[in-house]
Order: sequence, then C-alpha cells, then structure tokens
Amino acid sequence: MKKVLPIGKDDFRIIRENENYYVDKTLMIRDFIEYGDAVALITRPRRFGKTLNMTMLRDFFDITQKSENIFLGLSIMDTKYIKQMNSVPVIYLTLKGCIGESVEEMKEAIAEEILKEYVKHESNFCEVQDTVFIYSRYFETLEMLKERKLDKVLLNHSLSYLIEALYTFYKVRPIVLIDEYDNPIIEAHGKGFRESFRDFYATFLTTALKGNPYLGQALLTGIQRVAKESIFSKINNVTVYNVLDEQYAKYFGLMEEETSVLLNYYELALNDSVRSLYDGYLFSGIEIYNPWSILSYAQKRKLRSYWIKTSTNALVNESILSADYEFHEDFERLIKNGEVTVKVNLEASFTELPRTETLWGLFVNAGYLTVVYEDFEFGTLTVKIPNNEVLGEFRNIVGQYTRLSSQRLQNMLIALTNVELDDFLEIYQKLVLESTSYYDSKENAYHMLMLGMVMNLRDIYKITSNIESGYGRSDIVMESKDAKRPHIIIEFKQGEDIEKLKNEALQQILDKQYYIGLQGEVLCIGIAHDIKRCELVHKMLLRSEY
Repeated sequence: MKKVLPIGKDDFRIIRENENYYVDKTLMIRDFIEYGDAVALITRPRRFGKTLNMTMLRDFFDITQKSENIFLGLSIMDTKYIKQMNSVPVIYLTLKGCIGESVEEMKEAIAEEILKEYVKHESNFCEVQDTVFIYSRYFETLEMLKERKLDKVLLNHSLSYLIEALYTFYKVRPIVLIDEYDNPIIEAHGKGFRESFRDFYATFLTTALKGNPYLGQALLTGIQRVAKESIFSKINNVTVYNVLDEQYAKYFGLMEEETSVLLNYYELALNDSVRSLYDGYLFSGIEIYNPWSILSYAQKRKLRSYWIKTSTNALVNESILSADYEFHEDFERLIKNGEVTVKVNLEASFTELPRTETLWGLFVNAGYLTVVYEDFEFGTLTVKIPNNEVLGEFRNIVGQYTRLSSQRLQNMLIALTNVELDDFLEIYQKLVLESTSYYDSKENAYHMLMLGMVMNLRDIYKITSNIESGYGRSDIVMESKDAKRPHIIIEFKQGEDIEKLKNEALQQILDKQYYIGLQGEVLCIGIAHDIKRCELVHKMLLRSEY
C-alpha cells in the first residue's frame, strides 16, 4: 500500500506517527541553529509548508517530548545537532485560526492559544510555585486565562511571563515559535479595527521578543513583515528572510526533484502539463512548486486548480480597488505583457503602509506573483504570474478590478470565442454601465479593460496588444492556438458618434491589415464608446479574403 498523503495535515508528529508521506525538510533545524538569529521572520505564501516546518522545529527541540522515533531516517539524524533534540523549552503559538469581530474577540482568540502553552507546564510549576515570584505571576496569569476574565496587564505580558517562568524552571532559555503571526493583523484590518487592536498586539510581541534576557531564539512566519512604524517599531532585532533570500529558500514548497520523486511514487509523471499548472515560483532562484497543489493532484489524479482561498485573497482584492493610479498603470502592464518591472517592498505590510510598493510586495509574498529578476542598481523587481493555477486566481482579481463577477466574465468570454456577439455585447454593455468613473477618465481605458478580461483566455489564445502588425499597431490581437476557433482582432474608438466610430474602428483593421500573418478565420471587431454607451460592428474574414 502507498503511504497516505497528508492532505490538510500540518502537524509534524501526527504525519510521522501515522507514517504519511513526508518530504524531508529537517535540515532546516540545522540552519536555524547555525544562523542563531535572536528573532527571525520567514515570509512565504499560504499553503507552502510553514506550519509543518514550525511543528517540526517544536517537536525536535521541545524538552517535554521524546522525539527520536519520529525523526528516525531523516537528514537531521546524521548531523551533530542531534544532541540538541528535546533539550530546550519551547513555546509554540499558531495564530492562523485567530479571528474575531472585535478587538475583544481577537484578544480572546489569542488568549485561548497562549492558554494551551500555559497548561502544558502547570503540573511542573505547581511543585515550585511558592519559591520564586515569577511562578506566582505565572499562576495569576493562568487563572485569568482559564476564567476568560482578561486583565489588560496580564494578557499584554502573558508571553513574556511564560518565557521567564520556563527559563527559571529549566535553566535553559526557551525557543518561541509563532506561526502566521500576521494573521490577526490581516483579520483586524479586514474587520475595520486594526488601529485599536494594534496597541495590544505590539505590546504582546514587544515585551516578549525585544531585549528579553530570558529568551533563547524566536522564529515567526507569516505573509509579510508588519511595518517598523507600528508593531515592530521597538523590535529592531528581527532578521527577515523573504523569497529573495537564499537562507531557508529550499525548505518551503517543493523543489523539482522532490516533486518528481513524489509524483513517481504515486505513479504520476512530472510533465509539462503539471509544470504549467503548479510550477513557476522562484525562491532565491530555486524553482519551487506549490506543495498543496502537488499533494492534491497526487491524491485526486486530476489537473485542477487546488489553490485555497484565504483571508489574504480578500485583502488582495480589496487592496486593488483602493490602489492609486500608479499601481493601476503597472497592473495593466502586467496584464498586457505577463510581467512587469516595479518597485516592490517585501518587508512591510500593506495593511500598515498602504502604498504601491507594499501592494506589489503583498502580491509577491501572497504567491500571486514571483520574482524573475532583481535590478540592484535601480532597486526594482521584475515580477510575473508564476503559473496557470495562479492565472486562474487572477480571474477573480480581474473581476474585482472590472467590477464584473467571475461568472459573468466567463459568460462574456464564452460568447466572444463562440462568435455569439449579440450575447457578448449585452454583457459588455452592462459592464460599461457599471464600471467606475476611473475608466471614463482614461483615453485607452476600455482597451485596457478588455485586455484585462481576455487575459483569462491565454490557454487558448496568444494575446498581444499594440504590437506592430500589417501597416500599424492593433489594439488587441488574439491568435487562436486551435484551428477550430477564429483569431480575434479588436479595435477601439471613443467619441460621441459611436455609430460612425465603430465602423471606423473596423475599417482601420481592414485598411491596415492587422490580420497579416494569421492563418484561417479572423473575427474583426470594431468597438466604439461614448462614456457609458458602446456599440460594435464585426466582420469575419476567410483565408481567401486576405
């Protein structure tokens, strides 16, 4: 029998004890020890193995566990660091499930999480509670957490109190692991109480991680670094490892060889179809596959999109709608060319610093884009959509961008490719009526709007815009990859006399012969706009006509 795939499982001990399939990432333990950062933050997209790696570190170091059996046969066992197994007190917090409709509910969620860590040590501390003041403070905080009567001072300092108590008892400085540390901030931002929540959360982290003489090491994971100006304003000892850094690059996601071995084990092949759907990420130049999608494909044995929606997706969609003109210009270039060169801030959170460069950083850190080139001289990054699975997610983004639901967008594109132009025009006219004034104010707005929508057809069309063809530059050319579908050329005009202008747009396609080089049927469409009004005219050309 094949090993069970750990779909939906992210606890290292459970996966190993159940003998589920596991890709060996244990040398991350060696690197964590050797780097020796006081406080480190690793930023990676959701579903790239952050929680699994954090529980691996927990189970290796935790002084309250016996872990030799679950690490047998893994790489870390062949290093000198095996001596450090189960030698350090560990505090492990996972905040990815911390949600709430208010500051108080969010505090309660965090209190529930840290209560679990307090309870782990209750029996040991009971024997010594009268000997040192720190233990009495520990039990006072424990009682508060159990009774859910949150005291501001005790909750604010609950993490730092626990660190000191553990050091006092074990005479070893503890390791603190905080998984998805930024999720509470993202949730608070989405619910509209980020500012009022921030003060508590900053104190909670700062008192524990900044200048704490009882702390050994701390490691945090998340999507982005929360800006220095707020949460980390007083924590200047954080070393950030993002997707451009070599350190830890190979431990999150699946490398090419790991992916091939996994698929072969389940009698599947790593072919071009798999690569086009799940490959394309680059972490410090290392080719990385989406692990969630690869595991899901190995289980379902069907090439589908498995990327799971998270609160980060909602943040991305919301952020696009509120972005400035500069971002929209670059976003349109991304849609047009498949990649774009922009200034990107990977070490600040868009929720704290809502600027164009941090929004691009959110796209990269959240896994929507990957970095293909870094220009040190100009301080820019060239980013692209990594694969077809993420391109599918961009359909939802374009839907937000154009105010068009994904279903209506799909219906419109089906009508276009099936040459059902009455249906196409009906949906497109509704879109124009519902679109914001942003589009009305731009000379080439409708050209870019259409380009953003037809990008969803990249699998079946080669899409170009403003490319030299015939005797001029066409607005949009869609070259069909399937002889059963016609090529499509679209030209736009804008002005009051839309009846006249739509015919001029069509005639421009014919006069300038934008169809030169295309073989087979060519659907030529002229579209004219006057703010909220639009009309089209079309002509189907056969090979004999050109």
